[in-house]
Order: sequence, then C-alpha cells, then structure tokens
Amino acid sequence: MSATLALALTGLGLLDSTSFGTLLIPIWLLLTPGRVRTGRIAVYLATVAAFYFCVGVLLVLGADAALDAVREAFDGVPPTHLRLAQLVLGLLVIAWSYRLEARARGRAGEPGRLQRWRTAAMTGASPDGDGGAGGRGVRGLMSLALAATALEVVTMVPYLAAIGLIANADLSWQVTGGALAGYCVVMILPAVLLGAVRIAAHDRAEPVLRRINDWFTRNTAKALGWTVGGIGIGLVLNAVVELLAGPA
Repeated sequence: MSATLALALTGLGLLDSTSFGTLLIPIWLLLTPGRVRTGRIAVYLATVAAFYFCVGVLLVLGADAALDAVREAFDGVPPTHLRLAQLVLGLLVIAWSYRLEARARGRAGEPGRLQRWRTAAMTGASPDGDGGAGGRGVRGLMSLALAATALEVVTMVPYLAAIGLIANADLSWQVTGGALAGYCVVMILPAVLLGAVRIAAHDRAEPVLRRINDWFTRNTAKALGWTVGGIGIGLVLNAVVELLAGPA
C-alpha cells in the first residue's frame, strides 16, 4: 500500500472519528457521573470498530464486482459524455448536501430524541428503551453501538470514500484487511485518547468534554452538509477541468 493511500485513509478515518457514534456517544459515556467505567467504553468502541470492519469487508467484496460491471457498462462511451454525467452527478451531490443538512437539523430539534440517546449511552440501556436489567450491561452497550452505527453508516461519506479507495487499489486480501482494521482503529482513536485524558485528569477534564460535546451537538448537521457538499464540488470541478481540456 502506497504512502499516499495510507495518508488518505488516515485523513478520512479522522473525519469519521468525529461522527455521532464514534465520538459524541463515547463523550456521553465519559460524562457519566461517578468514576469512569473503562469496561463499558471499551465494549462500546470495540463493537463500533468490529461493525465497521465487517461492513467494510462486505462493501469491498461488492465494490470489486461493481467496479468491473461499471467498466464493462461504460466501455466505449465517449469521454465527453462521461464527464457530463460526472458534472450532473456532482451537482446532484451538492443539492443532496443541502437536503442532508436540513434534515439533520430538523431531526436534531425533535423533542426527546437527543435525550433518549444520551440516556441510553449513560445508562447502558437499549436506545429504544427496552433494555431492562440485562440491557444495562454489555448487551445494552452493544445494542446502542450497533444501532448508532447502523443508522449513520449510509451517511458516513468519508467511510464510503475510503472503501472505494481500498477496493480500487488492487491490494492483496491481507493488506486490504489490514487497511480496514487500521481505518477502524483511527475512527475510534480520538475517543480512546479522550478516555485516557478523562481517567488521568479525573473531574478536571469534565468541563473540556462538555465543551466538545456542546460544539459537536451544535455543528454535526453543518459538518455533514459540508463534507457531502465538498465531494460534490470536487466532482463538478474535475468534470469542468476535463471538459475544458478536451477529450483524452
């Protein structure tokens, strides 16, 4: 695997590390009153990493077949037509970014929604409220992790972009597995580091965690829109440059 690919995957993994499931919920776990229960946080983060690794393996398998099918389908299509299609796709992605941001803002304002997730994180209960006594332990945290990651995986554009890079890099299965595993580790690394700071600094770290929590709560929707919109702008600019440069 080239250094450029490794650097790109690291950057995308760090972007993914700021999502709802990989950072905000772990911060809520760290803000639980009393001593930090490292076992609960470890169970949650391990479940998140394992889920994304398994989904990544399935997506890479499907991406190989999909890329071959796309190459065959568009073989012989004039480059100009492909660039025009890319331009239209980029404009659609930009429009989608505004819709995602508006929808995320609307959902963030629903009464009780954020509070239910916060309660589930801080008690270990199931996010749908049916955790029961057993739900407050390992199963409750795993249920919370799986629910959070399953809900946001389709909107985690950096993650999907990383899968595309890995699938298109023609890597061996050993390297592919290592790249996916490394990506998942990078995704949970900021939460692990915040946990270490919380344990080392005790209650002195709580104000910092609360400020981070407040900032991400306010800006998550905006960041999602910017990320998707940035990809759309990149597609549009690349298509325009190629169209102006003429056929290859």
